[in-house]
Amino acid sequence: MAFPSDLDIARAASLKPIDGIATDMGLPPHLLEAYGSDVMKIKLDAIEELADRPKAKYVVVSAITPTSLGEGKTTTTVGLGQGFKHIGKNATVAIRQPSMGPTFGIKGGAAGGGYSQVVPMELLNLHLTGDMHAVTAAHNLLAAVIDNHIYQGNDLDLDQHNITWRRVLDVNDRALRNILVGLGGRGDGVPRETGFDITAASEVMAALALTTSLDDLRERMGRIVVGYNEDGEPVTAEQLEAAGSMTVMLREAIKPNLLQTLENTPVLVHAGPFGNIATGNSSVVADRIGIRTGDYLITEAGFGADMGAERFFNIKCRTSGLAPDAAVVVATVRALKAHSGKYKIVAGRPLPPELLAENPDDVYAGAANLRKQIENIRIHGVSPVVAINAFPDDHPSEHQAIRQIAEEMGAKAAVCTNFAEGGKGAAELAEAVAEAAEEPTNFQLLYPDEASLRDKIHAVATKVYGAADVHYSLHANQQLDTYEKAGFGNLPVCIAKTHLSISSDPKLKGAPTGWTLPVREVRASVGAGFVYPICGNMRTMPGLGTSPAAFRIDLEPDGSIVGLS
Repeated sequence: MAFPSDLDIARAASLKPIDGIATDMGLPPHLLEAYGSDVMKIKLDAIEELADRPKAKYVVVSAITPTSLGEGKTTTTVGLGQGFKHIGKNATVAIRQPSMGPTFGIKGGAAGGGYSQVVPMELLNLHLTGDMHAVTAAHNLLAAVIDNHIYQGNDLDLDQHNITWRRVLDVNDRALRNILVGLGGRGDGVPRETGFDITAASEVMAALALTTSLDDLRERMGRIVVGYNEDGEPVTAEQLEAAGSMTVMLREAIKPNLLQTLENTPVLVHAGPFGNIATGNSSVVADRIGIRTGDYLITEAGFGADMGAERFFNIKCRTSGLAPDAAVVVATVRALKAHSGKYKIVAGRPLPPELLAENPDDVYAGAANLRKQIENIRIHGVSPVVAINAFPDDHPSEHQAIRQIAEEMGAKAAVCTNFAEGGKGAAELAEAVAEAAEEPTNFQLLYPDEASLRDKIHAVATKVYGAADVHYSLHANQQLDTYEKAGFGNLPVCIAKTHLSISSDPKLKGAPTGWTLPVREVRASVGAGFVYPICGNMRTMPGLGTSPAAFRIDLEPDGSIVGLS
């Protein structure tokens, strides 16, 4: 009998009234705003009103370096939240909002999978409460103000060849990566080159994820640097008089969204910053609310522990003031085999048949990546737990190999079958995480605020990525000097690199050493609150494949959606 689709499972779910979910969290009605029957927004007043309640144990879910197919990190996050109920504990889950570009592209939805999903699945993946569109509108308002400012005389002397603010759209559309605007007659604006990024890559989205209040968001909007004048000085959204209107557009989007899992575990869904050039984590305000609503708060960090978890520790926790009690590293047999260097996995294509054959030796051959990602958690003073996300093609001997690797590193490990079994299949993981969260922690940031930007980059490159050194292009060195002079040197760094390797080369598997991190360019997201060095070519506007999910998504005659995954 075929396993039901995610959409079929989600539709068969028995949802609890969403106000009942809020009651279970201890959220009174006056802090809630209903969006239909199955979603609520939570007012930011909840942060102060809940402040006297005990703090939950704070758990971040990360992973080994994933294959291009992903390793089920969201499914594990949701399953862990469900699993705690099976061991008599209350948990709240906090995740990012899916971007509709990937939903209609190659990735599909981001609600988890199987019997560990966030529901309603259709709402989560399609618009939700409109937060993504508010970010798009606020971002593009600033873009319009920039071009209007130039058209109206350019009083701020903006250098048209040094404008860094592009436009955004929540669609995968490679044709918009590089465009010309202002074409036509004189009344149509001033012609110049620019382009589009996907909304998740917007600095407005990153700022929304890291803000702590509406007032703080207003300040962050004002600090956004849109480009530089002819003297090389930064020009901000505040100078362009756009920051106030941008914040007004975000006044509802700043409120986290409350949904639930298939087993009625509360889920906070908020913000969705890009994982390559931004933090790849859900919002600080959601965590500051969720940390007071149960025994455990489980949040997810994008990509591997070298990326999302490093940014969670050194950017998100630096901003929120919250310290994690434990971390989960999701690992799969297929990904560790891929890190042996013997196999090539391509998204959208079937897995190589030989990769599915029983071969624990190949798991051991790819173990260096898991060992390094466990180490990346430990260097921040946090206890790691390895979640073995089980697939039907796996073999018990291969799971045992992962357990042994984890044990050699002094980490607990648990096999997770929650995709097929729901929370019951994550109960072992919940027990292991509960034990790890009780261990003494010595959470520490990787570098102090006062360190130079180059020292911060060097610390991440050598301690987390395993690089031997960092090389800066002439342009990157000039930019770093400019940012230090402009007062941006106290900001943390968010290194933009490939997610397919711990190194900056996507072809290098395992945990390579002795290599040099190449920094070709450095940009400042001053509003969001970080500087991001760029190492390699980062695609901030994805394209569609030959057979995107959009081809399969449609409506039935009764109005129900089909093809969503």
